[in-house]
Amino acid sequence: MYVGALILDILLGDVRSLKQKRSVVRPLIAELQRRYPSIAVAETGHLDLHRRAEVGVAVVSASAGNCKELLDACERMVAFRPEIELLSARHRLYNDED
Repeated sequence: MYVGALILDILLGDVRSLKQKRSVVRPLIAELQRRYPSIAVAETGHLDLHRRAEVGVAVVSASAGNCKELLDACERMVAFRPEIELLSARHRLYNDED
């Protein structure tokens, strides 16, 4: 069994309030969940900052390759969104021996 984790550090565009931030982050999370139903995704950091967001993605799979493939696809989807800038993406892969 493998568990893959992806942490995305995102800079939002012209956002001036936490309400506007939610209007950008919630659809992003919903789109990830809709497109990849086997993942878990949530806003995990920078909760009190207007223009920054941290989104965490997790997947459990029988193979390391499948974990990596899903996390890479999630990263690409976020990176190609025009209204946000992906500052960094950190991948981690855990197996049953960790």
